[in-house]
Amino acid sequence: MDWSNYSMYADFVLLGLFNNIRFPWLLFALILLVFMISIASNTVMIILIHIDTRLHTPMYFLLSQLSLMDILYISTIVPKMLVDQVISQRAISFAGCTAQHFLYLTLAGAEFFLLGLMSYDRYVAICNPLRYPVLMSRKVCLLIVVVAWLGGSVDGFLLTPVTMQFPFCASREINHFFCEVPALLKLSCTDTSTYESAMYVCCITMLLIPFSVISASYTRILITVYRMSETEGRRKAVATCSSHMVVVSLFYGAAMYTYVLPHSYHTPEQDKAVSAFYTILTPMLNPLIYSLRNKDVTGALQKTLGRCVFSGKVTTF
Repeated sequence: MDWSNYSMYADFVLLGLFNNIRFPWLLFALILLVFMISIASNTVMIILIHIDTRLHTPMYFLLSQLSLMDILYISTIVPKMLVDQVISQRAISFAGCTAQHFLYLTLAGAEFFLLGLMSYDRYVAICNPLRYPVLMSRKVCLLIVVVAWLGGSVDGFLLTPVTMQFPFCASREINHFFCEVPALLKLSCTDTSTYESAMYVCCITMLLIPFSVISASYTRILITVYRMSETEGRRKAVATCSSHMVVVSLFYGAAMYTYVLPHSYHTPEQDKAVSAFYTILTPMLNPLIYSLRNKDVTGALQKTLGRCVFSGKVTTF
C-alpha cells in the first residue's frame, strides 16, 4: 500500500456524541449537569472522609481513592467534548489524543484493580472482623492503593505506545467522543488483528484477575452471611456489600461489552452509548450509590452542614 500521502502526527477529528442528534444542546446541558454533579459529589466525598474522624477507616480511605479516580477519569474526557461543542471545533492533536488515550487507560485500569481489591476489605470486615485492624492495617491499605495505580499505569504504558504507532492513513475522523482504542484502530491502514488479539487477551486478564478476587471474596461472604444467626447482622452485611456490587456490576459490565464482546456485535452508536455510560454516568453514580445507602456518610454530611450553618449564624451575629 502506498503510504506516501499520510501524516502520522496529523490532527484527528472527533465526531462526538452530538452529531445526528435532534436536540444537541439539550444533550450538552444534560452532560454538563452530570459532569458538575460528578465533580461536586466526589469532591464532597473526599472532604467528608478527610475531616470526619468516624470515616477514618480502611473502607472509606479506599472510597476516597475511588472518588479521586472518578474525578480524574471524567475530567480526562468530558471538558474537551463540551468545549468542542461550544466552539464548534472537533479537532484533537496527535499529542492530545495520545495523552487522553493514556490517561483513560491508566485511570480505567486503576479503577478495575481498586474495585477488585475493595472486595477483599469487605471479606475481611465480615468474615474476619476480629483480625480486621491487622489484616487491613494502614500499610495494607497503602499497598492496595499503590497496586491499583501501578496496575492501571502498566495498562496505559503498554497499550498507548503500540496503539499510537500504527499508521493512520485512512480518514482521520474518529467516530467517537474521545480517543478510545477500538475507534482508533478502525482508522489504521495496516492489519491490526494480531494486536487486537493480544489486547483482547490483556483485557480478559485485567478483568479476570480482579473479578476472581471479587468472586472469591463474595463467595466467602455469602457463606458467612448464610451462617449468621442474627437477622440484624445479616442485614448490615448485605447493606455493606450491596453498594460495592452495584458499582462493580455497572463498571465491569460496560467494560466487558466494549473490550470482550466480539466486534460483530458492535455498532458505532452502541459503542458510544456504552462508553458514555461508564465514562460519564458511572463517576456520578459511584458517590451517590455509596452515600445514599450509607448512614455513616449521610451522618457525616449532616454534621458538616450543621457546623457550616451554625458558624454562619455566629458570624452574622
